[in-house]
Amino acid sequence: MADLASFRPATPRLAGEPGGFAIAGMPANLVAAASVEEIPGTVLGWDVVVRFTPVAFEFSHGDGTSAVHPTGGATWQQLGRAQFTPTGTSHVYRERGIHSVNVSVRYTAAVDFGSGTWRPVPGYITATSGGYRVQVVEVRTALVDRTCIEDPLGPGC
Repeated sequence: MADLASFRPATPRLAGEPGGFAIAGMPANLVAAASVEEIPGTVLGWDVVVRFTPVAFEFSHGDGTSAVHPTGGATWQQLGRAQFTPTGTSHVYRERGIHSVNVSVRYTAAVDFGSGTWRPVPGYITATSGGYRVQVVEVRTALVDRTCIEDPLGPGC
């Protein structure tokens, strides 16, 4: 395992919906991207290829909570869902403020010494994204006597 430490999977990508902000009390959708990677190199003088396969995504929401998921999730559009609907990787922030979200992707590793046979390596390798900034805001509504279509100059229009 120590020899394989010089082999590193790429840093996972992390994004959110809506981009860069969330509404307190409503789901914010977090989406991480990491894929299977095969990296060639040399270990103890032998040419090898190391394959990293993502098996778990741990989202740290920046508000003291975290959650582990088997995938990095998908966008609302990819899921065919409306904005602000819950997803497998969404998170509801309770308080407004600025939060730094991270994702740590856990990979299994396997090695091929040129024979075409993959040998599993015990344990996991973890790669963590940099902080993704989410500003949580509050939304307030007000009752008005006419809609914005009826009165474009009305309150909130």
